Amino acid sequence: MPPPGVCMNIISARHMKNGYGTVTNPERFLNQDFHQLKQYCLIQHLRYIDEMFPPDRNSIGNGILTPSDLDRVVWLRPGKIVPNPSFVADGVSRFDFGQGWVKNCWFIASIGALTFQNHILGQVVPLEQNFDEDYCGLFHFRFWRFGRWVDVIIDDKLPTIDGRLIFVHSRDPTEFWPALLEKAYAKVCGSYTDMNAGTPAEALVDFTGGVHIYIDLSKPPPDLWEMMCRAGQSKSLMGCGTPQGETTENIVLPNGLVQSHAYAVTGVKQMISRGQMVNLVRLWNPWGHGEWNGDWSDRSPLWQTVSPQDRDMCLAVYDDGEFWMSLKDFCKTYSELDICCMCPDFLDGNSTCHWKTSIYEGRWVAGTTAGGCMKNPESFWTNPQYRVKIDELSSECAGKQGEVNMLVSLMQKPDKRNRRLVQNLYIGFSVFEVPENYMAHSGKFPASFFSASKLVAYTKSYINAREVMELMMLKPGEYVIVPSTFSPNETASFILTIVSKAETHVHENSSGHEYMELEENTPVGKSEDDERKRTLFRQHSDKYEEVDAEQLKRLLNGKILKGDLKSGGFTIDACRSMVALMDTSVTGKLNDEEFVRLWKKAVTYQEIFSRCDVSKTGTLSLSELRNAMIASGKKISDEMLNLMALRYGTSSGHITLESFISLVLRFECMYQIFNQLSDGKAMTLQETEWMYIAMYT
Repeated sequence: MPPPGVCMNIISARHMKNGYGTVTNPERFLNQDFHQLKQYCLIQHLRYIDEMFPPDRNSIGNGILTPSDLDRVVWLRPGKIVPNPSFVADGVSRFDFGQGWVKNCWFIASIGALTFQNHILGQVVPLEQNFDEDYCGLFHFRFWRFGRWVDVIIDDKLPTIDGRLIFVHSRDPTEFWPALLEKAYAKVCGSYTDMNAGTPAEALVDFTGGVHIYIDLSKPPPDLWEMMCRAGQSKSLMGCGTPQGETTENIVLPNGLVQSHAYAVTGVKQMISRGQMVNLVRLWNPWGHGEWNGDWSDRSPLWQTVSPQDRDMCLAVYDDGEFWMSLKDFCKTYSELDICCMCPDFLDGNSTCHWKTSIYEGRWVAGTTAGGCMKNPESFWTNPQYRVKIDELSSECAGKQGEVNMLVSLMQKPDKRNRRLVQNLYIGFSVFEVPENYMAHSGKFPASFFSASKLVAYTKSYINAREVMELMMLKPGEYVIVPSTFSPNETASFILTIVSKAETHVHENSSGHEYMELEENTPVGKSEDDERKRTLFRQHSDKYEEVDAEQLKRLLNGKILKGDLKSGGFTIDACRSMVALMDTSVTGKLNDEEFVRLWKKAVTYQEIFSRCDVSKTGTLSLSELRNAMIASGKKISDEMLNLMALRYGTSSGHITLESFISLVLRFECMYQIFNQLSDGKAMTLQETEWMYIAMYT
C-alpha cells in the first residue's frame, strides 16, 4: 500500500532536498524505471509495450483525426516502417523534421530551438540510444515538469496510416528521434490531442528547467536587439509567435507568415546595407516550409546590397521554412518573444556577476490562503507571503548594474493529468517594500500592512496562463512578494521563482508553530464548579470511576455540549481520539481528573468558537478558523492551516464545533510532545513534518 498523500508530499520534498528530481537524478514518471524495465525485457527477450501509454486510440485522443482516419491507424515500430532505422542519422538539425497532424507548432518550434544547444539537447534526449545494441523497443526522455525533472519512458510503436507517420516526421525516413521525443511529451501531456495549442515558452521551460523571459513585441524594450544578441551568444533558447486572427486557424497571410503560429528564432546578425547598419533576425517555421516574402526574404533584392561574404554566410534559397527579416519587421509582424535560459546573466551584457535562483512551492486554498488580488483588501493578506531581503551588490557588480536586478516568475501547477482539461486560473503577484516600523514584525503581515506599504512592482495584469513573470529593479532592503489568484477562494498549487543579481534571503512569511497556554475560562467558585463536573462524571462512570469512548460520546453529545452541535455530535472515532490524547494514565479510559480537564478545555474552545463565528451560522468558515486558532493561543503556518481545513472541514468548507474542539486538542497535544522532544528549541524540519502527519492522519 502506498503512503498517504501528506506523507508522499513530505517524501517528495525530502527527495528533492537530496537531489532526487534533478536533471542528473530525475524522478521516474508514473513510477516507471527505465533500467529495470530494459533489463527485464532483455532477459525475457521481449519487445516492450508501455501499458501506461498504450499504442491505441486513447493515446491519440479525440479531435485531431476523424473517426474513419482513427480506424486506419496502425501502430508500428520503426523497424516495420523502414529496413534500417536510426535514432539519429547524420547529426541533429532543425531541418531534420516537420510538423504532423497535431497543431503543436509551439512544441516543434521549441525542438528547432533546442537543436542549437547540444548540452541542453543531451539532457532532454539521451543520444546514446539506438536500434542496434540492446534494442528492446524501449526509449526514454527527460523533461522538467513543475519543479522536478522526470524520466519518461515509452515503447517505440508509432501511429501510422498507410505505413507513414501521421505526426512529426523526419526528412530522412530512417531517423526517429523527433517522433519518439514527441511521443514521450504526448505521454506527459496525456495524449497527442493534449498537445494541441500552446506557446513556445511552455516547451522551452520544460526542455531546460530554466528561467523564462517574456517580451511583448508591441512594446519592445529599447535594448531588444542587444538582449537578443546576448541571448543568442549564451545558452538560451528563443521562440516567438504571430498574432491570432479572427479565428485560431493557421491561415497563411499574403506576406507568407502564418497567423496564430509559433516560430523558432534561430539566429541574429548585423550587416551593412547601403552604408547603413541593419539588424536581422532569422526565424524557422516548424512546418518545414512556408516563408516570409517581404524584405530580406530568400529572394529579396536587398541581399545584393550586402557584402558577398555576408550573403554567402547567411543566404540559402530553399523552401525549408527558414528565412531572415529585419528587427523592425519582426516587431511589427510578431506579437511576443520568449527567451528561456538557465540563468539570465545575458541581461547584464558583460557583467561577471552571476544571478542566484531560489524556488518555492506553495498553495492557495479556498477559505484559508486564497485571498484574491488587491481588489479584495479584507482577504488579500491571507495569501501566501514571501519575505525577501536584498543585500548590497559587490562593487564590481554595482559598477555594471543594468536596468533590472531581479526576475520573479509565478507558475501554477495543474490539477489534472490531461493537459487539455487543465483550467488555468488568472494569476499574478505584487511586491511591497517593508517599511522601517514593520522590520521587527515576525509572521504574516496583516491587512493594515498592505494599505500602508509601498507597492514597488507587480504583474501588469492577471493572466490565465501557466506562468507570469516580471523583470524589476529593487534597491537593497526588505520586501514581501504576494502571489495570488485574481478572484478569492480559488484553490491551486504554484511555484514561485526568484532570480536575483544580488545576494538574496527569502523565507515563507506565514508564522511557524507557536503555542501559548490559555487559562481555562472557569467561573468564580472554581471548586464548586469542579465538584459539579465530578458529580456528573460519577453518575455516568463505571465501577472503577472511569469513562470510555462510548460513555464520553454520550456525555459530550447529551449533556455537556447539548444543543451546540450541528452535525450529529462527536463520532465514536473522535471520542476515541480524545481519550487517547487526555489519557495520561494509559488505561484507555478517562478518570475524573482527566475528564474535568477535558471538559474545561471543551468549554473554553466552545466560547472561542462562538466569538469567532461572526456569521452566526454555528460553523466556522475557513477564514474564521484562522482567527479562532489565534484566539486559542496557537500561531500556525499557512501549510498547517491548509492541512487542518482539508482534514477537519466539511465538503462545504466549514468547521463544526466538534471538529474545532477535536483539531485544537490534537494540535495542543502534538505541539507539546514535539516541543518537549526538541527541548524547547525551534522544531527541526523532520519534527515539523511528523507534526503535519500527526495532524492530518
